[in-house]
Amino acid sequence: MSIKLVAIDIDDTLLNSDHAITDKTVSTIKRAIQQGTHIVLCTGRPLAGVAEYLKQLEIDGDNQYVITYNGALSQSVDGKILKSHILNLDDFKRIKNFCDRNNVQFNVLDDQSNIYTTNHSINRFTVVQAYENFAGIQQIESIAELASDFVMTKAVLVGEIDQINLVENQFKIDFANQYYQIRSTPNFFEILNKNANKGNALQDLRRYLHLDLSEVMSIGDERNDLTMFENSGTSVAMGNSSDFIKKHTDLVTTDNDHDGVAEAIEKFVLNH
Repeated sequence: MSIKLVAIDIDDTLLNSDHAITDKTVSTIKRAIQQGTHIVLCTGRPLAGVAEYLKQLEIDGDNQYVITYNGALSQSVDGKILKSHILNLDDFKRIKNFCDRNNVQFNVLDDQSNIYTTNHSINRFTVVQAYENFAGIQQIESIAELASDFVMTKAVLVGEIDQINLVENQFKIDFANQYYQIRSTPNFFEILNKNANKGNALQDLRRYLHLDLSEVMSIGDERNDLTMFENSGTSVAMGNSSDFIKKHTDLVTTDNDHDGVAEAIEKFVLNH
């Protein structure tokens, strides 16, 4: 079967080292869209944080899709939520208590790209996170300020690498398999609903579109892409991926500074 959906990670996959999409990758993706292929950006970012890339790639309309918050939401690019795996206020309280005990800063995101934190001194990594994702930061004194039906897509523990190393290990001890946990960057440890990951979200979308597994290809570079690889008929690691990631994919393309995404699409989508 031909590939009808390509799931693409953003950071260090779609984007090069200058945090830009190369001209060749843009033109190749547009050609794939013109022949009817769904190009689905799969990211830890909220929808607001991918809007500029969707616009650049001309991915629009209610029949084009994106996977956001590391798989907490599958949605159309115009914002309609198809499937969600979210957290609630009880989770917020549990995670906040853990962070207070371990003296680590954190924030949570709702399903509208807003960031909330109870930290009085906002961590610089949270500021960068908000800037990159075009998100506002709402500082609250207590959880009591939030509505009883408040939902969040994920919590993010932020800090220096050594600190996050320690709290990541402790969180896994304290909560085991209660949540899906991913070290998305050296300074970010993310906590999601136990059913929220890129792979489950991709499976949700594939079923929604009535596609066979063999009609799905995924391209990524990090550990949070592993579940996406597992739910694809063809999995492709970027050349800049670690050896560990490369061992878990069917193929390896060139790196993100040498049009790796374009090369994979040309080979497996446009030439078939």
